[in-house]
Amino acid sequence: MIDAIRARKPKHLPVVLTVEETLLVLSQLSGVKQLMARLLYGSGLRLMECHRLRVKDIDISAKQIIVRNGKGFKDRVTVLAESVIPLLEEHLIRVKALHKDFLNSQ
Repeated sequence: MIDAIRARKPKHLPVVLTVEETLLVLSQLSGVKQLMARLLYGSGLRLMECHRLRVKDIDISAKQIIVRNGKGFKDRVTVLAESVIPLLEEHLIRVKALHKDFLNSQ
């Protein structure tokens, strides 16, 4: 017989920011970083899911984002936060213009 003691599960509470703290953090960011942070917070995306996000995975009219190969290599659909839509549309316009200029220069 072995006299073993079971390991105890650590008792820790998750750290959660208040709404005011979250808005303060988001206000300190700008550009693409702010857009990504707002997507993470508003749509519940994980960091790598946000990095892998493609234009065709975003449905602005239905306010949905299709996450492909997320955790567990599964696809899922999540909401697109309304507060992100104007920033996202501006970003898409800038990126399209950038690629159009790049393609025209070659």
